[in-house]
Amino acid sequence: MKTLKIRDLTLRDGQQSSFATRMTQAQIGRVLPHYKDAGFYAMEVWGGAVPDSVMRYLGENPWDRLEKIHAEVGSASLLTALSRGRNLFGYQPYPDNIIEGFCKESIASGLGIMRIFDALNDVDNVASTIKYVKKYGGIADCAVCYTIDPKYPPLTLAQKLRGKKTPTPVFTDSYFLDKVLQMTALGADMITIKDMSGLIPPRRVHDLVTLFKKHISVPVDFHTHCTPGYGLASVVAAMAAGVDVVDTNIWSFAGGPAAPALELVWVFAKKMGIKLDINMSAVTAINNELVSIRQELADFDAVKCVAKPFDPTKDTLPAEIDALFDKAVAAALEGDEDTLVDACHKIEAHFGFPPPNELVKNAEIPGGMYTNMVAQLKQLGNEEILPRAMELIPRVRLDAGLPPLVTPTSQIVGAQAVNCAMDEKNGKPLYTTKSVQFVNLVKGEYGKTPVPVDPAFREKITGSPVEATYDTSKHQMQPNPALEQCGGMKLAENQKEMLLLELFPIVARDFLTRTKCQRYEAKAEATRKAEEAARIAAQPKVEPITGPTVNAPLPGRVLEFLVKPGDTVTEKSDVFVLEAMKMENNIVAERAGVVKRLLVEPDSNVAAGAPVVELE
Repeated sequence: MKTLKIRDLTLRDGQQSSFATRMTQAQIGRVLPHYKDAGFYAMEVWGGAVPDSVMRYLGENPWDRLEKIHAEVGSASLLTALSRGRNLFGYQPYPDNIIEGFCKESIASGLGIMRIFDALNDVDNVASTIKYVKKYGGIADCAVCYTIDPKYPPLTLAQKLRGKKTPTPVFTDSYFLDKVLQMTALGADMITIKDMSGLIPPRRVHDLVTLFKKHISVPVDFHTHCTPGYGLASVVAAMAAGVDVVDTNIWSFAGGPAAPALELVWVFAKKMGIKLDINMSAVTAINNELVSIRQELADFDAVKCVAKPFDPTKDTLPAEIDALFDKAVAAALEGDEDTLVDACHKIEAHFGFPPPNELVKNAEIPGGMYTNMVAQLKQLGNEEILPRAMELIPRVRLDAGLPPLVTPTSQIVGAQAVNCAMDEKNGKPLYTTKSVQFVNLVKGEYGKTPVPVDPAFREKITGSPVEATYDTSKHQMQPNPALEQCGGMKLAENQKEMLLLELFPIVARDFLTRTKCQRYEAKAEATRKAEEAARIAAQPKVEPITGPTVNAPLPGRVLEFLVKPGDTVTEKSDVFVLEAMKMENNIVAERAGVVKRLLVEPDSNVAAGAPVVELE
């Protein structure tokens, strides 16, 4: 029986896709005891937007998050993170010393697998991370970003007569296999088909898994999303093709913009004779906690569509739904894509998962890219030109070298399509308005594009026809000043903090300044309290007054005492001299007795009626 491994995405990609990466460390801590027992091959807990978001919005330290999860889970599951090759988590290429330091510290903090991808599928951009992940004992999981050729507008008769042809498809099976072979040659320990947009249909992923399994010996993982409606069906097709690992989310964080639900994959695996070494009772316990956490994150819920409760270990499927699972399995094994997709849609609809996003499916672009374009046009007050901006995407993408649509190239292409649509509306030539990022993409600073950029177009956009790749030798480290307001401590005091400063200059600077000042103030307050406690402890203990006393009749200053402890006094004996109202007054005892003690020091100010001498 074949065993399928599961990479759980709930604590990183799941919460990032559906809840804007707002899970706090305290919320994560509530589910970790159950994760330790769940038996996942891997847990994606870090990378992506997590390091930025936990500093920016939650005031938490990203390294603490990774270390605390590792301390709780231990070796029960491999912890995994997502990084953008030479760009790591940022948007600029970093030199090898930063990449090495990042890989070293990540693995020392508990990371087991680094999933490495490049927005252009430029293998040169992932080489250094592969090398350093392996150097420090981690697993290098290299992802090839799935993308498709754009739908080019039909050629007009005039264009055909001029000899213009529709561009030849680029993103063929051979293209993807070539990337995979290059990455395994560099030492990739596993390969992921990364379908960040959810655009890969079942038949295509079946073919790619089959092709990869034929030509490489390392495990193949499949990662997708449910936004356009292919997600679950494509996972089932990948399982039928013999994929080694699939990425899933736990029920309450699954579906919609996120990955398919593990619980549905578990049912499919049972029907397909595939073994999952997962403790589903522990998964149910995790989900019970996630139900509450989702309610706490309601303000950030991207879909606000909650699936019906379902425990596959206890709940019986209705006969018609069980039949749909069987129908989907048969369709997957027979390569009947339409029937497989239809059955999976009906299964997800039964449980109340979000329906497919038809706009994203028809546009064949990532959901995030589409929403960014809508937001940009709304900000400009020109929502009506969205259709034209969508039409321009294929042209902009081809002009820029046909980059895959994944962060950050999806945002760059989408924003430029909007700029071009605005130029056109304002009667200006296309590309009159262009972003710095688009210029850098065309220049070559992000790496090699899938097809070469036309030198004439590059000159039009950048001022030079010559490709200018990035030069990390000119990289300047971020300044690390002493914080005078925090007692002169350094902004970044160790390698991990320096890395945060390099990767997230503005966010990390604010976060580190805030946390350092809080720590300094807390330390100063603790010192003040300790000094006050020591002062109080050093003071002699004051015995309670038990005998009769000689009191100050007026407020004033005790100039001197005329008696000492042990002296015998009689009624009307002078006891001390009190300066009051610029006059010196001898204060006498009102009764006879023996002086027990003097209650104040000479030169002390006293209030009217204050006891000054105690008698026995």
